[in-house]
Amino acid sequence: MSELRFVRMGFGAQAVEYQEAWDEQRRVHAARFADEIPDTCLLLEHPPVYTAGRRTADDERPLDGTPVIDVDRGGKITWHGPGQLVGYPIQKLPRPVDVVAHVRRLEEALIRTCAEFGLETTRVEGRSGVWVLGDPVEQRPSLGGLSLDFDPRLTDEEFDPRLNGPEYAPSNAGQRREDRKIAAIGIRVAKGVTMHGFALNVNPDNAWFDRIIPCGIRDAGVTSLANELKRDVTIAEVLPVAERHLRDVLENAELKPREIERASA
Repeated sequence: MSELRFVRMGFGAQAVEYQEAWDEQRRVHAARFADEIPDTCLLLEHPPVYTAGRRTADDERPLDGTPVIDVDRGGKITWHGPGQLVGYPIQKLPRPVDVVAHVRRLEEALIRTCAEFGLETTRVEGRSGVWVLGDPVEQRPSLGGLSLDFDPRLTDEEFDPRLNGPEYAPSNAGQRREDRKIAAIGIRVAKGVTMHGFALNVNPDNAWFDRIIPCGIRDAGVTSLANELKRDVTIAEVLPVAERHLRDVLENAELKPREIERASA
C-alpha cells in the first residue's frame, strides 16, 4: 500500500466545523482519485454536531428537532464533538472494493490504540465499530428494581430509551454493565476511494448521545477511554498513538480486490 499521509486539521479551540471538513474530504478525495496526492488521513475534532448516514430512520433522530446533517456515508445517526478524535482516511483501494475489509482494518487500528492505554476492546458480530463488552446478561444489575425478565427492550423492538428515564440512557451503559461502543465507523467508497471514517470517544460528554438512538442501536450504549479508565485522557495523548497504529495497519495491509463468486456454467 502507498505511504499514508496525516493531516491534523484542528483540535480544541481550532475544532473544524463539519461542513468545512466534509468539503475538504471531497477535495482530497478528488485529488487522491487523480493520483495527485498519496493516501491521506484527516484527523480533527468537531464542534457538537449530529450527522445521519443513509440508513437513519426518522424515529432515531433527536425528539426536540435539534438540527441533523444528512451525509452520504453508510450507517445511521451519531454525534461528533469535543473530546472525540475523528479520522477520515481517504485511500485508494483495489477494485472491486472490499468495504468490509477496510472497516475491519480501521477497527483493528483502534483496538490496538485502546490496548496501549490499558483498555481491552473488541468487535461485536453484526455491529461495526469498537466495543467494550458488558457482563453476561444474568450478571447485570436489574433496571429500576425490576428483574431482567421485565426489561422492555427484550420484547419491544421500538423501545425508545429517551422516553424511559436515565437508567436506559446510552451514556449510562457502563453503569448497567452492558456492551458499549467506544468508536463508531461509517464510510463511503466512491470511484474506488474511501471517505468518512471513524470517531473514537476519548473524553467527550456522552450525554449528547442520549438525545438520539446512537447508530440505531437500542439495547447497548456508548463509552469513552476516560470513562473506562476512570481517569482523564486527552486528545493530545491519544493522537500520536492512533496515528502510529493507523499507519502500521493501513500501510502494511495486503490489499486485495473483493472476491466475486461466479456461478458455474
